Amino acid sequence: MTGRRIARIAHPGGVHHATVEPDGYALIADPFAKHLRHNGIVVPTRDARLLAPVAPRTVVGMAHNTGPTDRQLPPQAFLKPVTTVTGPGAPIPLPTGIGRVDAEAELAVVIGCTATRLTLSNAAEHILGVTIANDVTARDLQQSDPLWFAAKSFDAWTPLGPWIATGLDPDDLAIGLQVDDVDLQAAGTADLARSVLECLVYVTSVLTLHPGDVVLTGAPGASAAITVGSTVVAAIAGVGELQNPVTATDDQREVA
Repeated sequence: MTGRRIARIAHPGGVHHATVEPDGYALIADPFAKHLRHNGIVVPTRDARLLAPVAPRTVVGMAHNTGPTDRQLPPQAFLKPVTTVTGPGAPIPLPTGIGRVDAEAELAVVIGCTATRLTLSNAAEHILGVTIANDVTARDLQQSDPLWFAAKSFDAWTPLGPWIATGLDPDDLAIGLQVDDVDLQAAGTADLARSVLECLVYVTSVLTLHPGDVVLTGAPGASAAITVGSTVVAAIAGVGELQNPVTATDDQREVA
């Protein structure tokens, strides 16, 4: 499968996956099928709301993968609860009193078929496509918790979207981050300590990934502090932009 954008939308007919077309969203039955099949229904853009492009069973983040010096460390990863997953435009809620919280723009790999004990030669065959992730992290809590549980696990702290892009070279994509209209230092997946395929080889040496599971590959660029009222935009060349507002925890929000 090459060169498609696969979204997950809420619309008057329910929640469905769809390909992104010039005139709206063309519904598909199974985004993980070898050949995508449309059912003939196109939802106009005005009638659709983008959700996180997948509802994963497992979300894995790579730790210490942000630059060449991290190559000297052994590979490490962490799990994020699926309750952290949210979609484009959905609020990122910040609990009070937890100190500094950062946004991190990352490439997220979406698994296309069951993946276990992958190798560098076959890992690419198990990728459906890529999307944008914002790996929201409580820095002060991260310093006090070596397991990063509290630092990474609050509800809606893993925005994903706006859709899955297929057919891209995951190891050569520019990544940008903007907070409140201020652009942070740009970088790209070529700057990661370990390549996307190396990340998948490591993760699947420990656990089996299933279709729709997501691996966050690390933030090669600068992170930025966010506060209530901030707007965060993470961007990846060839994929698009993922924008989310930041709110207080007790504000009304949707988690999808």
